[in-house]
Amino acid sequence: MNRIGKVFEIGYLVVALIFAYEAITRWSTEREKAYTFIIIGALAVFMFFFRRRMRIKRENYSDRTK
Repeated sequence: MNRIGKVFEIGYLVVALIFAYEAITRWSTEREKAYTFIIIGALAVFMFFFRRRMRIKRENYSDRTK
């Protein structure tokens, strides 16, 4: 279960990098779409840290209950 959580965490970072790249490439031509990409990329980074924190809490809780 922990491996799957780590894979999803890394997936969020990959998505954030892809959206950051798209925002940079579209900044000069389609600024409205670039803002959308920035917002979605920031949300992916937030989700990375949120999921990481929850996974660590779950691991600590399961270690204490054993």
